[in-house]
Amino acid sequence: MIVWISFFIVILIILALDLGVFNKTPHIISTKEASKWTTIWITLSFLFSGVIYWVYDNNYISNPDGLKPIAASIKFITGYLIELSLSVDNIFVIAIIFSAFKIPQKYQHRVLFWGILGAIIFRGLMIFFGVLLIHKFFWATYLFGFFLIFTAMKMLFTNGDEKFEPKKSFVYKSLKKLMPISNHIDKEHFFVKRRHITAATPLFVALVVIEVMDVVFAIDSVPAILAITSDPFLVFSSNIFAILGLRSMYFFLANMLEKFSYLEFSLIAILSFVGLKMLLHEIVEIPEWLSLAVIALSLLAGIVVSLRMSKLENTKKDI
Repeated sequence: MIVWISFFIVILIILALDLGVFNKTPHIISTKEASKWTTIWITLSFLFSGVIYWVYDNNYISNPDGLKPIAASIKFITGYLIELSLSVDNIFVIAIIFSAFKIPQKYQHRVLFWGILGAIIFRGLMIFFGVLLIHKFFWATYLFGFFLIFTAMKMLFTNGDEKFEPKKSFVYKSLKKLMPISNHIDKEHFFVKRRHITAATPLFVALVVIEVMDVVFAIDSVPAILAITSDPFLVFSSNIFAILGLRSMYFFLANMLEKFSYLEFSLIAILSFVGLKMLLHEIVEIPEWLSLAVIALSLLAGIVVSLRMSKLENTKKDI
C-alpha cells in the first residue's frame, strides 16, 4: 500500500502545482507552451518506467502476474502508448465541445483540469472492476477481445462525416432538465447567481459533457490496456500518466487536428491487434517487446502518413 499511497500523493501534488502555481491565472496556452509541457509529460512517463523496474525488482508492490522487472516496465510503456494513442479521438471530441459551448481559450485549461480529476476517479473505478472481472471470470478476456475488434470494425466502416453535436446530446438535454443553465460565461466560474437563482455556466456544461465522453472512451481504452496486463498498478499508472498529459497534448494538437486525420487507422490497427491478442492468448504467446513494437509502429505510421498526406494536399491547393 505504501507504493499506492505514494503514487496518489505525487499525483495530488502535481495537480495542486498545476492549478495553484503554473496555471493560477487563466491565460491562453500557446503552442510553444503546450509543446513544452507535452514533452515534459512524455519524458516523465518514460522515466517512470524506470521507477516501475525499481519497484518490481525490489518487490515493493504485489505482483499478481509474477512479472519480471523488465517485463513490468515494457508493459507500462506499452499500456501508456495505447492510452496516449486512443486519447487522440478524445482530443477531437473535446475540441468540438469547446467550440459548441464557445469556451474562451484562456478558460479551457481550467475545464480540462477538473475534467481530468474526475477522469482519474472514474478510470480508477472502471479499472478496478475490469481487473476483478478478468481475474474472476475467464470468459471476460474473450468478451473484451470481441468488443475491441467490434469497436475497430465500427471505426473502419462508420461514415467519418458524422459529427458529434454536444448541444443535441442526451447529456446536455438531461442537464438542462436538472438545473438552470446560463448562456453567459462569467470569467472562470462554473456557477453564477442570477436573480437569486444559481445557474450553471457553459464552463460547467462543457465539463460535464467532457466527463461523460471520457467515460465512453474509457469503455474502449480500459479493455485495450487489460489486453497487455491485468496488473492493477500498471494498468492504473499508465492510464493516469496518459490522462495527465492529455491537457498539454490537446493544446498542442488543437490547431493541427486536420493534419492527423490518418491517425484513426492507427487506432483501428491497435484495437484490432490487442483484441486478437486477448482472443488468442491461450494459443499464441506474443512477447512483450513485439506488442510494444506493433503499437509504437502503428502510432508512428499514422503520424508520418498524416503529415505527408497533409503536405501533399497543401501543395495541390497552392498549385
